[in-house]
Amino acid sequence: MEWGYTLSGLLVGFIVGLTGVGGGSLMTPLLILGFNIAPATAVGTDLLYAALTKAGGVWVHSLRGTIDWDLVKRLSIGSLPAALLTVLGLSALGVESQIFSGLITSTLGVALILTALALIFRNQLANLGKSRFNVLAAWRDRHIVMATIMTGVILGILVTITSVGAGALGMVALIILYPRSPTINLIGSDIAHAVPLTLIAGIGHAYLGTVNFGLLGSLLLGSLPGIYVGSHIGGRIPERILRPILAVILVIIGGRLVW
Repeated sequence: MEWGYTLSGLLVGFIVGLTGVGGGSLMTPLLILGFNIAPATAVGTDLLYAALTKAGGVWVHSLRGTIDWDLVKRLSIGSLPAALLTVLGLSALGVESQIFSGLITSTLGVALILTALALIFRNQLANLGKSRFNVLAAWRDRHIVMATIMTGVILGILVTITSVGAGALGMVALIILYPRSPTINLIGSDIAHAVPLTLIAGIGHAYLGTVNFGLLGSLLLGSLPGIYVGSHIGGRIPERILRPILAVILVIIGGRLVW
């Protein structure tokens, strides 16, 4: 079974490297549906998995100067306290309760469907943000900081419950709020924000006892080389082909978890 986890890590890592889509959208449902791992354990383990695998991305983007640290700070002001409060809420529900598992699976299913929609309509949303730039510019000084913090709050709650949201959904929000910022800077900032968020949420799940460290090691063993290989092949396959295929897969998985 450990080799099965490692091969799964290899596959998910390869897809992440190929498409740039967060591993939580793929790894968590795979653990739940494919390996019958308890939903809470799948989420908790995947959170620390995400923090460790994305740390390398932060280092690369930092060297390139493609991280807006002020933006990361605004998101974190909302997301990190929200993640801690969500962990306390999950603790109050009780790890073994049916409500706990049901909340995770249903919320995860909805998050996957939203992620799929974000993948399909990302370009349209980006164009909408740019076309409304003058309106946002007038609105920016007074409200854009608060809107970014509230985005962080939503992501903090969603990521802690499902391990999904910091990637595709976070990027869509940033594209809408900051339409004139270079996309590479938004990507770097999104990854830089995801690391402390998933780390804090993962530590909270470890406190709840919903992290399997043996499983975590097996996943990392496969995913790290998978990400490396996928990232080198990614540029050779058109994004317009990859995105719809991945979106359909996420909708099918999300629908199965919700219904």
